[in-house]
Amino acid sequence: MATKNIPPITAKKAWSHFRTITKHKVYVARECFSVGLYRQGLLHDLSKYSPTEFLVGARYYQGTQSPNNKEREVTGVSTAWLHHKGRNLHHYEYWLDYSTRTDGGINGSGIIPCKMPGRYVVEMFLDRVAASKVYRGAAYTDADPWKYYATGNTRRFLYPETADLLEKLLLMLRDEGEEKTYAYIRAHLYQKSLFPRAKKQKGKR
Repeated sequence: MATKNIPPITAKKAWSHFRTITKHKVYVARECFSVGLYRQGLLHDLSKYSPTEFLVGARYYQGTQSPNNKEREVTGVSTAWLHHKGRNLHHYEYWLDYSTRTDGGINGSGIIPCKMPGRYVVEMFLDRVAASKVYRGAAYTDADPWKYYATGNTRRFLYPETADLLEKLLLMLRDEGEEKTYAYIRAHLYQKSLFPRAKKQKGKR
């Protein structure tokens, strides 16, 4: 790794990165508050302000792509991303485990998706909505989050029920709009209809 390829941290880049991550955080908080996830809205992506993540973001800030991607391109690994995904439960990467069996996991890779709690699936959904609103600006439509999801291969890394819920919300947003989708989330946020849970047997604690 050549030191000369590592860009310096400047005040201008640090300020631009701060504005970018704060704008996104405010957008996500607003979406979370709209469905009653107040705590998650406040805590969303706070690790981005930690030295481990923020200094990397400031160093590799370009304004056209994620600083994490640039760090990975230059050094071969994104230390900021490894730190981030290990501390933020709304990222599906947090919920990936592994198996030592050669025939286990996704296509025998050993990677095992685990089921995400519903509240974090909702936060992941809202994170995607907020990101689309930030990047698309005035051109944003309720179909954009689904379009972005559909161009990738995220489902293979999700537990089936996690994928079903995420896709259900993305398609509901696309087809029925934000108002109805958020109303659905609010109405079912703590109910089994949104978050299936094991039934408790009578007489047992």
